[in-house]
Parts: sequence; structure tokens; C-alpha cells
Amino acid sequence: MRAGRGRPMGWWVGLAAAAALAGAIWLARSPESEPTVHGGSDAAPKGSMTREPMRFALEDEATVFAGYAGSESCRECHEEAYELWQRSHHALAERPLSVAMDRAAFDPPRSFPHGTQESSVRWLGETGEVTAVGLSAEAEAHRVDRVIAHYPLRQFLVPFPGGRWQALEAAYDPANNEWFNVYGEEDRQPGEWGHWTGRGMNWNTMCAGCHNTRLRKNYEVATDTFRTTMAEQSVGCEACHGPMQAHNDWQREHGHSGLVDPTVPRWDQRQVLDYCGFCHARRTDLTGDFKPGDNFFDHQDLVIVDRTDRYYPDGQVWDEDFEYASFLSSPMHAAGVTCLDCHDPHSAKTRLPGNWLCMRCHDGGYENAAVIDPVSHSRHKVFGYTTNGVLVDFDLSNYHPKRIEETGGECVNCHMPQTVYMERHWRHDHGFTIPDPLLTQEHGIPNACNRCHQDETVGWALEAVESWYSNRMDRPTRHRAQWLARARRDDPAAREPLVRMVTEEPLGYWRAAAIENLDPWVGDPAVNAALLQALSDADPLVRSKAARVVEPLLETPSGPTVTRALRLALDDPIRAVQMQAAWVLRRELDLDTLAAGELLHYLDLNADQPAGQMQHGAWHLGRGDTTRAVEHYAKAVAWDSYSAPIRHDYAIVLSMLGRSREAISELEAARRLAPGEAEYAYKLGLALHEAGDLGRSITELERAVQLDPRHARAGYNLGLALNASGRLTDALEALRRAEGANPSDPRIPYAMATILANAGRLGDARAAAARAVQLAPDWADARSLVRLLEGQ
Repeated sequence: MRAGRGRPMGWWVGLAAAAALAGAIWLARSPESEPTVHGGSDAAPKGSMTREPMRFALEDEATVFAGYAGSESCRECHEEAYELWQRSHHALAERPLSVAMDRAAFDPPRSFPHGTQESSVRWLGETGEVTAVGLSAEAEAHRVDRVIAHYPLRQFLVPFPGGRWQALEAAYDPANNEWFNVYGEEDRQPGEWGHWTGRGMNWNTMCAGCHNTRLRKNYEVATDTFRTTMAEQSVGCEACHGPMQAHNDWQREHGHSGLVDPTVPRWDQRQVLDYCGFCHARRTDLTGDFKPGDNFFDHQDLVIVDRTDRYYPDGQVWDEDFEYASFLSSPMHAAGVTCLDCHDPHSAKTRLPGNWLCMRCHDGGYENAAVIDPVSHSRHKVFGYTTNGVLVDFDLSNYHPKRIEETGGECVNCHMPQTVYMERHWRHDHGFTIPDPLLTQEHGIPNACNRCHQDETVGWALEAVESWYSNRMDRPTRHRAQWLARARRDDPAAREPLVRMVTEEPLGYWRAAAIENLDPWVGDPAVNAALLQALSDADPLVRSKAARVVEPLLETPSGPTVTRALRLALDDPIRAVQMQAAWVLRRELDLDTLAAGELLHYLDLNADQPAGQMQHGAWHLGRGDTTRAVEHYAKAVAWDSYSAPIRHDYAIVLSMLGRSREAISELEAARRLAPGEAEYAYKLGLALHEAGDLGRSITELERAVQLDPRHARAGYNLGLALNASGRLTDALEALRRAEGANPSDPRIPYAMATILANAGRLGDARAAAARAVQLAPDWADARSLVRLLEGQ
């Protein structure tokens, strides 16, 4: 496990604060009536939280763990399965340090450099010791307590105060008998969230749940300590089969009676996929207590293709995203394939090597699978096949991909490309995407051709695939990726295709992805209608994402309709949907309901992380308790002072409290930490204007527009600031560029009309005012301005 240095905030973080800033330090003073445009509410909630709500309670830990018998109890009756499991990565997911398995890593002693630092290892008595830069910012010796993972790398845990274990950045490569740093040359320092001593590398939260069986994190909010426990160390038999003590008891009593054992659960395909997905997904934990048989979305909020760089727009993994979400996006999942169709459940290895695995279905024997001839389809040499596509009969035990001269004919190398994480761990993408060099050329999305042929151009790859596959390349998956890529750039041309995706796309994953990318156009009637329809979609992933995205509509004429739909969602059969709805309705949420209790349980569960503290702050902010809100935001900054997003959101809250000087300081820090982020320069420009520093405000707004010419809000405010400084020509030019970046915002032509009218350019002012009214026919101020100008 490793943590990213720059990471997006978790579920819901910053929603309240981000919406509030527009009202806190918005340069354009709002007239008495405003157009209906996209944006959150900056109104204060009607009531404050004056008491603690009902809490959601997990089942008693002792009772739960009593149902677990341990993997060793399975061995007597299931010896073959046990032996396969015992050698698997699951069985070795976490274990105590072992002289037999680990001494060779530490003995003889050795050192290795990384960045500006050097770490060393040695074997001391009966344990390993790693000397590395620790909390003191000096080299410290740390006794290794446990090992997590096995191959291609092993990480090591050391005990820390407060019931913590931390995962060292020094990792061991057993294949090469080599130590290395999982951060490469990043040179992380103590105090950073992602340094090995930081909360980003805390085992209790970041590793333990997926490396062990039925874990309870047991974080104590009041003391910031842990009492983490588990049913069994490592990913044991019961991590997939569920608690089996009752099964053991029944077998002892009824053994060979011929009766059907009623204690053995029989999972359906969805349940199998969900228990694999629990560990093989990038997600946010809602309950801290998933078990086999449960619905994934009753316990997790899933990260999917959205407006961040966590995935590429075609669904390929970019960041460390694991497999579950990618698989949900794939045609394999749509065809009914599950994890166990390809992977042995006990060894976790693939059932057959290479193309033999894929050809189990794609040889014509499975009606839902296209018939593929590996040679003619791949246009590459295919190991084990003749040039006319005939399978050669040979001993599969001789198969080894690394001994094959050319692997371009391997299905997985085109449709499951690999990305390396943690410096040594190559992982296959489970999206089964189609390599498309055109998407690389247009949007920078990688393609498998150039991943392999790195010495060739994208144009070379595009010419090859077009000559091979002709118009078959112009397929719906290409168009979908193009729309999503354009949406990330706020291109208005993406809006209508994404709306169609929400209502017409057959895969729920991609309907949800379309929703995640519609943020810039929430408020548009067609978008609103699609989102409201999505709240009753058959797929819980779609419903949960729609519940989040509709929040800005609460303060629009559609607000009552949206509120009614969200109140219905509070009774949704899936917890992820319920909790998203509860969060959006947090201002009015009845504290005596289960929805409130579950939401507060979730917040406490994740309160050990800076993102969790921000979410606590947003909760109190939404309930009107700014004093408690600012305490949580301040704690988030203290826990991760290197995070620009956290400092940005803290600045918003400080600004709301009138602490403008502190807000400016936090925004300046955010801009220093992320100098290429236009939003921070923009917000700093607004804050400086509020403080009366017009010159510096203009400088920061100009910086924002330079960094992101499509940042229409920055251009709009820059125009107003330039006009206030007497630079009429520059102000109008800034507003023209802003209108070009966002031609759907009526405030921009309205501002131009007022400036032009004051300058005596009445004809130009009338044209601008008319554009504002055309965009927002019900905006009273715009209509009044048109009438005023027409009378002159």
C-alpha cells in the first residue's frame, strides 16, 4: 500500500464550503434578483445542530467474531482448496515477520539511497530493523512488526503510539533481492500526509481492512487513537465465504448424514463480484463492516470516471484505482462474466495461461462472446497458434510469457494494458478497453499500441489500426470517451451527448460517469430533467451519483421537486443512495432518523483523516454551527499542511466568518503549494479585492486567466476589477474572453452592458443587455436594464 502525494478529497469533501465561497467573497455584488445559473447555495441553514443525533451502531464485536472459525479449521475437510489458498497472495496478505521468509531481506545489512535520503536495514536478534528518517526528521531505527503483501514487493509495518501501525516506504523486492523506495525519487518529508509516518500511510485506515479478515478499525475520535481488531490476520477463507463456525459445528454433528448443510451460504454472481470488489476497488468506506453476501453499495461509495485524473475518459486507470470499477465499466461485466470465470477462487491465479483463458469463450463456444481468431485479429504473432489461426497442441506447463519473443498477440496486452504502481507492481487494467490512437491524438488518452511501440509516433499507430480495422474503429466507445474528455474541459458541446448517455447508455457505470461529468451544466433544463430521472434509475451507482450532483438545484426553481425526490431517496433500499441524499439534505435532516445516525457514523469512522475532518466541518457548516466547523477545518490543515485543497477550503470558512486576513494567508499557501492551479489564484484574487487590495487582486485574477483561459468566472471578475481601476478597454476585453469561455452565463453580458452604458456606448450596451435577457428571460434586473437602455 502506498499513498499518493496529491490526492483528490474523499466523498462529499468541500461541497458546502465550495458552494459558500461565491457568496463570501464574490466581486460582483448581487442585485436584488439574479438569473438562475449553476451554483450552490450560500444561504444560512434554518437551524443549528444543538444536540447529538441518534448514532448508527455496529453489531457487538465479540458476537461477530465468535462466528469465525479461522482458516486452519477448513484444512481437515477441504485440504486441496486449503493448500491452494495457503500459497496464495491472499494468505500472505499480512503476516508476522518470519525468520524463514524474511531474514534474507535484512541479512547481510545494507543501505540504499532515495532522493536526498538514505535508509538502511539489518537483522537484529529475532527481527528486522529499518533505519529511516522518521517523525524527528532525523534517521531513526524502527523494529519491524509485520509484513504486508508478498510478491512482487513486501512492505513492513512498525508500531506507533496510539494503537497505530505505519507502513514503511522502504520496501523489498524478493525477486531481485533488492530494497527500494515505494515513492521512487519523490523524496517525501516528515509532516507530509503521504510520508510513511503520516496518516496517508497509516495501516489501521489505509491497509488493514483489505489485508485481513472482518476487520474493525475502532478509531476513538476523542483521543485520536485506535483499538483495531480482526477475526483473522490475512485474507482467510472466511473473508470470502463468511463466518463458518456454525458450518463447523453442523458438520461435527451431522458429518456424513447426507443432509444438506443449511449453514453454508451460496452466493450469487453479484455477491461474488461484490466481495471481490470490497478489496479490489478504490472507494470510500461508509460503515467499516462489510462482509461477504452484503451489497457493495450498502457499504461503499465507489470512485469512477469523473472530472478528475483518477481515470482516463475512456475508462483506463490513471491513478491507483484497482480493478472493481474498471470491471464494472467493461463489456465483460455486461456479458455476465465474473471474477471467478477467469480466476481460481483459492489460488487467485488465472485458470489458464495467456490466450487460452480468453479463448474459452471467444472460440465460438459461448453465445454472448464474439468469435475471435487470435492471429488475424491481433495482426501479431500469437504463441501457440499457426499463421492460419489453428491452435497448436502442446504442454501448457512450458508456457511462460517472459520467454516469448513477441507478446503483441496476447489478448491482455492490447485489452488489459499494464500500469506500474509502487515502482515494482505491474497491474492489468480490467476495463477491457479497445486501443484507439485517435483518442491519444485528440485527448492524450494512452493506447496499447504506443505503450508497447514507444519508438513509434501516434500517427504511425493510428494509420496501422485504421488500415486494419477501417470504420470499425469509429465505435460508440470512442464517441463516449470523446464526450467525457470534452466535458473535462467544460466544452458545451459535451452537454447534450452526456444527457443522452444518462438516459440511453445501457451500462449503469457509464450512465453514472455521465452524471459525474455534467457538473458544469447543472441548471440547464435538459440536464435537470435527466438528473431527476436518474434518481429512480435501476442501478444504485447511478442513483447515488445523481443524488450528489443535484445539490445545486436546491436553491433554484427546481428546488422543491429535487427536495421531494431526495426525501424519497432517504428510503432507498441501498445505503449509499440513502447517505448521499441525507448529505445533500443535511440542513433539514431530522436528527432522530436512521439516515442521520448512519451519516454521523460514517463521519466518525473517517475522522482520523484530514478529509474526514473536512467533512465534519462541512456537516457543521451546513447545520449552522460555524464555530465547530472551523475547528474541524483547522484540524484538517494541521494534519496535512501540505495540501492545497484543504487550505483552500479552510480559507473559504475563514472568509465566511469575516476572518479575511487569515483567509488570504491560507489561499496564498494554497497557491504556493499548487502554483499551476488556476482556481487558487482566482479565489485569492477575490479575497484580496474584499480586503481592498485592488492591485494584487488584479494580478491574481490575471494569473488565473493565464493558467486557465477557459476559467470564465476568473475572467468575469477580472473584467469588473479592471473596470474599477479605470482600465475600461482592458475590462471589456477580459469580459469578452470570459463570455467566449462560458457563453451561457448571463451575468457576463449583463456586466458588459452596465460598463458600456456608463461609458456612453449605448448601442453596444443594448446588444449586451439583450444577450443577458436571452440567456435568463426571468432575470428582473436584466429586463429592467433593457427597458432603461431602450428609453435612452
